[in-house]
Amino acid sequence: MIPKIRTGTGGTYGLIRYLFGPGKQDEHTDQHVVASWNGFAPDPGRNLHHTVAQLANQLDQPVKAIGDRAPATTIWHCSVRADPGDRHLDDNDWADIARRIVHATGIAPDGDTTACRWVAVRHADDHIHIAATLVRQDGRLAGLSFDRRKAQAEARRIEKDYGLRQLTPGDGTAAKNPTSAERWKAERTGRAETPREALREAVRQAVAGAATEAEFFDRLREAGLRVKLRHAPSGDVLGYNVALPGDRNRDSEPVWFAGATLAPDLSLPRIRRRLTDTPADTAPPRPGTSRTDRSAPARTRRDAAGTAERATALLDEGGDEAAAQLVGAGELLDALAQTSPAATRAELRDAARAFERATRSHVRAENSDIRALRSAARGIVHAGTALGRGEDGGATAMVLSTLVLLTLAAARWHSARGHAQQAAASRQAAEHLRAAYRQSAATPLRTMRERAEALPEPERRRHEATIRAALGEPATRAGNQVRTAQRFDALAATLAEAEKAGHDPKALLEEAIDRRELESARNTDTVLVWRIRRLADLPALPNSSTKPKTAAAKTAPGPAGTPTPTRSATDPRRPAPRR
Repeated sequence: MIPKIRTGTGGTYGLIRYLFGPGKQDEHTDQHVVASWNGFAPDPGRNLHHTVAQLANQLDQPVKAIGDRAPATTIWHCSVRADPGDRHLDDNDWADIARRIVHATGIAPDGDTTACRWVAVRHADDHIHIAATLVRQDGRLAGLSFDRRKAQAEARRIEKDYGLRQLTPGDGTAAKNPTSAERWKAERTGRAETPREALREAVRQAVAGAATEAEFFDRLREAGLRVKLRHAPSGDVLGYNVALPGDRNRDSEPVWFAGATLAPDLSLPRIRRRLTDTPADTAPPRPGTSRTDRSAPARTRRDAAGTAERATALLDEGGDEAAAQLVGAGELLDALAQTSPAATRAELRDAARAFERATRSHVRAENSDIRALRSAARGIVHAGTALGRGEDGGATAMVLSTLVLLTLAAARWHSARGHAQQAAASRQAAEHLRAAYRQSAATPLRTMRERAEALPEPERRRHEATIRAALGEPATRAGNQVRTAQRFDALAATLAEAEKAGHDPKALLEEAIDRRELESARNTDTVLVWRIRRLADLPALPNSSTKPKTAAAKTAPGPAGTPTPTRSATDPRRPAPRR
């Protein structure tokens, strides 16, 4: 159940006429009063002798009675809408809901006979409108404080009492949603999203990893946005406004949005505070990571995976200082979303948008260091767009595997503090990241499994036994002809690579398992694959150009007397092994 409050000036006639009218597209039906301040207010919808003007005049009487002492804002309008999946609510239900809302917000507390006048109008099955005036019948002004927050809290109690879908309670830190007018304008102009939403995402991406204020503003302009700076008389920049090209008002002027109106953490003072966590001379990580370096996207993603894993461990420790890690993780997601290949771009953008809600709460961590995360985001942005194949495709899978665990750790951190909306947003981001991971990991994992099939059978069984022992799983019978451990193929191939590079497979596997947050993974085997490849500094995508021969490969003389190999386990004509 969603209450939405607006205020206005003047009399209530225009609002009442709209509520009892046909609507913008004849969507209003059976318009009638379900409840009012006195229980017998005029009902233009059900009584032919009553008019809209009569109802509006009765509502406005307390305002008119105090004359010049009336406040500038005199109208209070609250729509209360049920979820589409909720059961049908009749007039009596809606009347009770209206009384609870006006009581909770202070418009008309129970038993207060001189409170504000109000009326609840129903013109659709799924919602009502409450229209009230903000001057009490005793001539005093309505004492509204935190009315929106109180309405939301009462809506949560109503959902529980009526057995309706229970929404997650908020804490006042969410970004402002687009208005109805903004949504209608977006639909009318053929935009997939409102300018407010598009600008919010563009500003988030511009600040991701930015080192200086000047760089932040340059990125906004490079993204094609209009940028207007607000200066003090001294010349110092006080704030900024952004607008989409082509988005104009009725006077053909650009529609500007201040950063603070896009989201609480996008105001210039909050952005400046974040920029101090990345010194101005911080270059993209490691020499050579430039836009022209084709290996740069893979390197920066590998570095980001380690940084994200450390942030995950901090979140799992549960301290309040971890709140800042959420902000850094949000920047890392924004950096990946704007540099990801086409195959994963949509899911990563959705993940970044969802996680944006998880980065804000009332928990403050002023002294927490997020320079590592901001540096990782900066490196990804400066390295440019990944191709999504080869080594950078595997590196993308490596960092996404870690980010899934990070977002789940964020959900646990928020849940422990009762942040229901942020916890839900973290879990939603994790689902989008899982979808992006499956797309980016498919080719690297398939290559690893093919290499496992090419290992000599004794070596493959030895690595499989090491894996089962480390994970505490029973060993397979030696005489079993049907392989039951195909899910370990990629991990076995990784251990074989690590051993060839001089590492102890058992010690490496145990180190990877001992890392925290493994229990939240749906597939621990693939998490261990990427973790071991990073710990052992193995390429994210094995070099498939030098595949070892399979144990079954044999040679036979060809038609011209040359050796001709039979179909190997990696021959594309051979049926793929069952996964």
